[in-house]
Amino acid sequence: KAKMLIEKEVSFMGKFFGTIVRFIVSALVLLVVGWLLPGISVSGFTGALLAAIVIAVLGYVAESLLGEKVSPQSRGIVGFITSAVVIYLAQYIVPNYLRVNILGALLSALVIGFIDAFVPTELR
Repeated sequence: KAKMLIEKEVSFMGKFFGTIVRFIVSALVLLVVGWLLPGISVSGFTGALLAAIVIAVLGYVAESLLGEKVSPQSRGIVGFITSAVVIYLAQYIVPNYLRVNILGALLSALVIGFIDAFVPTELR
């Protein structure tokens, strides 16, 4: 029993650490995207981290409500548009940390989708 309890705790810690790393990677990607692309502005690492959390939650809600075909991992136009809408809506939840216009949301979704193909940041 003790061994099973320890294994469960190690598994939980591994998943927790993995989630933290994914949020940090997502925040760094948002910072780079905000620096490189027009139409998106991210206020520092804290702002990027908060925006990454909000984007992840909004993406989860969108996928839960609309199904997996709206997931960015589906790589289709619907997933791309959904990602852009999620990024655009996130600015209203964290307005002091993220500002984005429609072009910025579309370009960000494109770049983040491309980066996500090589460095997955999904939370499952």
